Amino acid sequence: MSYILVLSTASNKEEAKKIANILVKEKLAACVNIIDNIFSVYEWKNEICEDNEVLMIIKTKKDKFENLSKKIKEIHSYEVPEIIALDITEGSKEYLNWIDDILK
Repeated sequence: MSYILVLSTASNKEEAKKIANILVKEKLAACVNIIDNIFSVYEWKNEICEDNEVLMIIKTKKDKFENLSKKIKEIHSYEVPEIIALDITEGSKEYLNWIDDILK
């Protein structure tokens, strides 16, 4: 099996919790960690922007990515939400088995 971490930011903790709950309920993610109060600097529409955001670290499987990405875009408040997947190259067998069990 191929496991991934998906990074996505949200405008606030409430939005992140809403997205996380939907992803877990719909078996698109086994777990979502929410890290509050990150500071982002980025360019958007030819302007440098600075915002407080919330980071979601989403644990899932590679074969769930397309549907997970579609779901985030469907419910997210951002016009272009961050959705970046990173391969998990190593992990404890027990934890990866748990992801398998949750995402059946």
